[in-house]
Amino acid sequence: MKTDQLLTRRGALLAGAAAVGAAGTAGVLGALAGKAPVPARPAAPVPGPEARRALKPAAYRLRPLTGYGPPRAPHAPTPVRREPLLNISGRGRTMVLTFDDGPDPRYTPDILDTLAEYEVRAMFFVCGEMAVDNKDLLARMADDGHVVGNHTWSHPLLTSLTRKRIRAEMERTTEVVDDACGEPPRWFRAPYGAWNRAAFQLGAELGMEPLAWTVDTLDWTAPGTRTIVDRVEDGAAPGVVVLSHDAGGDRSQSVRALRSYLPNLLDSGYHLTVPRRQHL
Repeated sequence: MKTDQLLTRRGALLAGAAAVGAAGTAGVLGALAGKAPVPARPAAPVPGPEARRALKPAAYRLRPLTGYGPPRAPHAPTPVRREPLLNISGRGRTMVLTFDDGPDPRYTPDILDTLAEYEVRAMFFVCGEMAVDNKDLLARMADDGHVVGNHTWSHPLLTSLTRKRIRAEMERTTEVVDDACGEPPRWFRAPYGAWNRAAFQLGAELGMEPLAWTVDTLDWTAPGTRTIVDRVEDGAAPGVVVLSHDAGGDRSQSVRALRSYLPNLLDSGYHLTVPRRQHL
């Protein structure tokens, strides 16, 4: 479904899907090593101006995260997980920004411009039906060092689909990403955070790791730019994965919020980057 239609379906489906997605929230996985879940730690508030320190060099901010357990052989199969990954481990005050549902030529370019201005990498979980007509934006994401992930073709509730339909949703989007970026996606995210066994299995068969989130900005509800900023800054903590959107409706608040909280997080000493799987 295109752009604004996502907003209508999201409101109707989110209540049921949230219960599915929240089931794994209590067990935060700190790495890709398949460790047993541990309770999530309360989010630490961002230090005030007096505690801020100088920005790290650009080379440090741009370096992908590593340290996801023992490296696997180049052609080792992707493990089938029972829960999505909810946070990312890394040295120091590392965080990951993620954007779902795009790309949308009305908002995605502005987000890419802001990320480029501050030399920060992020993850974009794209919907195939949005991406197929905006391959130039996918190519730019890849060229700028961002991670392009799979968010299915039409943003359906996967738990209501047959295994065949789930595979088709994933495969079609993988083909678009591969064509635009020169390589298939290595990460996927279930729409509405609704996962099931088939989604984990099929994602693994396509070589993708499942990633959820730690902090939900709820920007799709258009709560106001200041509210989005506060949710990100209040939830900032080492390992946090932030969920925002660059499509699916009017995302002007998300664009403005990023311009506000991104420099604040950097000034507070956070390293905002993307994960890199060691066996790739």
